[in-house]
Amino acid sequence: MAGEPFWRRKRLTEMTAAEWESLCDGCGLCCLVRFEDEDTGEIIPTRVHCKLFDPELCRCTDYANRKRHVPDCIKLTPGNIEALEWMPKSCAYRRLHEGRDLAPWHPLVSGDPESVHRAGVSVRGQTINESVLADPEDALDFAAQDLLDERGR
Repeated sequence: MAGEPFWRRKRLTEMTAAEWESLCDGCGLCCLVRFEDEDTGEIIPTRVHCKLFDPELCRCTDYANRKRHVPDCIKLTPGNIEALEWMPKSCAYRRLHEGRDLAPWHPLVSGDPESVHRAGVSVRGQTINESVLADPEDALDFAAQDLLDERGR
């Protein structure tokens, strides 16, 4: 057991802050603008990313202060994962919460931060910045259900 990686030995609630943060694979899917259909409750993802997202690095440009700049940015915690049904099937937090292991392309497994991009799981080079839109609702023109449907690999 001692040789087992932390994500197999610990529950999400037992992880250190550094372990928790290292679970992020850098796919960028959680940084996309989403809408909720008022009639059906369906979550509609778009190919529009948050103004703080760097589309090449697939990381937030001001992660530590993101809530100050983007008040509706959701801080992922062990306590709210279950409620965030829009999280992609490929998300390490969701996978572990559901009792699955990390995917083979996850950087913690592969040892390579580029593996998530090579596997085609990230949004690198596929999105536009929300700040270029004339109106926030224009993001619906870039609806992309495929981004969350089949990324569970």
